[in-house]
Amino acid sequence: MEFDRQPVLEGSLVALRPLRADDHAALYAVASDRLIWEQHPDKTRSEPDGFRHFFEEALASGGALVALDAASRRVIGTSRFHGHDAARSEIEIGWSFLGRRYWGGRYNGEMKRLMLEHAFQYVARVVFLIAPHNYRSQRAVEKIGAVRTGSRLSRGQESLVFQIEAADYARAGARAPPG
Repeated sequence: MEFDRQPVLEGSLVALRPLRADDHAALYAVASDRLIWEQHPDKTRSEPDGFRHFFEEALASGGALVALDAASRRVIGTSRFHGHDAARSEIEIGWSFLGRRYWGGRYNGEMKRLMLEHAFQYVARVVFLIAPHNYRSQRAVEKIGAVRTGSRLSRGQESLVFQIEAADYARAGARAPPG
């Protein structure tokens, strides 16, 4: 079965759907907050040209999802499935961000839970590659049960590797972490 990298997923707080070209303005309105990128290696994503590059790459990836507030249906962020490796039974989740109003764990926890439950229909492992100084993202993936397993070069820079195994996720009760 082929991995569906752009599903429609619904939760009580967050809805995810495939990213579309007409999402640019609404997503940039969220991404233009410089504090979102404070610990990220590419701080230009809060600027029009930097965001345009990020957005075009996301569209081209074939795995980008836009996150919507489930109640208002307003765009609140994005995430992406990337690098499906059928032989290793693995996929990466990354390029995630949410507007600051949605920080604190509940929304990110549900977004990641929806993505993990979808991914574990196809693979045994989900990985997250995170910059060494992006402590906020490291804590966020640890909250959902990811464990640091090492580091690797990704796009020419060192990234820390965190992963969640399907069996471990199932044993933990597949529940969203507390906000």
